[in-house]
Amino acid sequence: MPSAPKLVACVIPDIPLIQAGDDLVDIILSRSQAAALQLRSGDTLVIASKIVAKAEGRAMALAAVCPSPEACDLAAETGKDPRLVELILSESRRVSRKRRGVLVTEHRLGFVSANAGIDQSNIEGGDEAALLLPLDPDGSADGIRAGLRRRLGVDLAVVISDTHGRAFRVGNVGVAIGVSGIPSVRDLRGSRDLYGRVLEVTQVAYADLVASAAHLLGGEADEGLPVVLIRGLDMRCAHGRATDMIRAAEHDLYR
Repeated sequence: MPSAPKLVACVIPDIPLIQAGDDLVDIILSRSQAAALQLRSGDTLVIASKIVAKAEGRAMALAAVCPSPEACDLAAETGKDPRLVELILSESRRVSRKRRGVLVTEHRLGFVSANAGIDQSNIEGGDEAALLLPLDPDGSADGIRAGLRRRLGVDLAVVISDTHGRAFRVGNVGVAIGVSGIPSVRDLRGSRDLYGRVLEVTQVAYADLVASAAHLLGGEADEGLPVVLIRGLDMRCAHGRATDMIRAAEHDLYR
């Protein structure tokens, strides 16, 4: 039996508070070098979506938002700020569930999450500001990966991570909303289990597992650790995109 791969993970420390227009590639390189962390081909960087969104200028002042009648009606039902609801609707394909204090939508990127992934924590402006997710997280991951390749001459993988709740389960977990250079889904159908039985349905959300593992180190409160380096991951499967993990509507029993 082959030996298990040896995984090593660590945070890249001292990432500053990110502002719109900041060069994340330059910041990641300077902070990793200052910490004597040498990035290598085959490494994976898991980067919190929040700093990607900040760098891409996705922070919005609620004072600049004019809520629509639909947003005002939904705000009255949920008890949310109508300006925030307007942003949520602008980022969503449809409302999935709503009640007092809760608004769950299908995001324009395809996944289902509370408040369309819009966050008001750890951003300047407090309750008068909101941070939207990156416009194209897969593209953001591609751009960071390409920038690191140009600067270092090494081929790393990049995962843009966020946190999502789960139906029927309490608590948030890390998920991959942007992927570049790493398998997103490992399809084990056709392989065999320990007793020789052929697996017929097993698919592993590999990039989500990577994102969730990184969240054990990075946290999501006041830790200030938005970039995690993971070394030793199995890259033998074809590289994928975060969009590969969105279940088709015709296969979704709960939609």
